[in-house]
Amino acid sequence: MRNDHESLAGLTRELAAMIARAKSVVAFTGAGISTESGVPDFRSPGSPWLKNRPIDFQDFVASEEARREAWRRKFAMDDIYAGAKPSAGHRALARLVAEGKSPGVITQNIDGLHQAAGIPDENVIELHGNGTYAACLSCGLRHELADVRREFESTGRAPVCTACGGMVKSATISFGQAMPELAMERARELTLGCDLFLAIGSSLVVYPAAGFPVLAKRKGARLVIVNREPTELDGMADLVIAGEIGEVLGPLAATH
Repeated sequence: MRNDHESLAGLTRELAAMIARAKSVVAFTGAGISTESGVPDFRSPGSPWLKNRPIDFQDFVASEEARREAWRRKFAMDDIYAGAKPSAGHRALARLVAEGKSPGVITQNIDGLHQAAGIPDENVIELHGNGTYAACLSCGLRHELADVRREFESTGRAPVCTACGGMVKSATISFGQAMPELAMERARELTLGCDLFLAIGSSLVVYPAAGFPVLAKRKGARLVIVNREPTELDGMADLVIAGEIGEVLGPLAATH
């Protein structure tokens, strides 16, 4: 969908009006909202993720060597976007939550930028986990990345839990790892309870996560897609805006 400046402004005003009328706005965010903060997209050509692909979960569990490589890649990626700050899009969604217009945000992202923008942890449903800390796979104890990295770089070994000796892994959901049941259920509840669903910065091709916009639409919510590139769900949306997310969302929280 092509937007010139005037048409983009008109679509943004239309979105603002939809938000003003809505009783419950739920946002579903993908990588696009964070690329504007300097976090690389996993699928873009030349993405550093292609050189530092996350290790499959089964390989991580099976091999000490794989765990060491997983942590090497993890810290290499952390260094690339260490200075990332919330974008205008993150801040706009945080304001919607703070003012009671939105019960929360469902995200495919692992960067913690929604929380950094001010959304409480309990209002961010992370379908793919969180890469800003680590956890023991056995007892679940949280481990801070600074401590994990210090141990890894000093010993060259994959870290183990300080409480039980279990394997410590970034608190993300890796390829081959089961989706988090509680997060999926909470995302479903929010989706069923909203009357306006905003799909923001997602290609909407990764399932089951991408099924939430479909569920919202089928249950009667209005569906808005904000993404720079077309998605397979554009045809069912009530409004599609092709533009920079910060430009589209930035002024909206103050308009309701």
